[in-house]
Amino acid sequence: MILHYIVFGILFLGGLVVLGIASGLPAWQGPTFIAGILLISLALAYMMREPGGATKRSRSWEN
Repeated sequence: MILHYIVFGILFLGGLVVLGIASGLPAWQGPTFIAGILLISLALAYMMREPGGATKRSRSWEN
């Protein structure tokens, strides 16, 4: 379980860092910004795929 939070943290904070450096780049600002948004989205999707947790969800789509 803690490994999931570590992966989430790395993806989420990495996405924030990529978003932050995008404005300072002389070229490729757009793709870098989009990559940051995708990293943050991937981090959130990674955590939402976990069953249970605080929301007490189950994998009802597999039944």
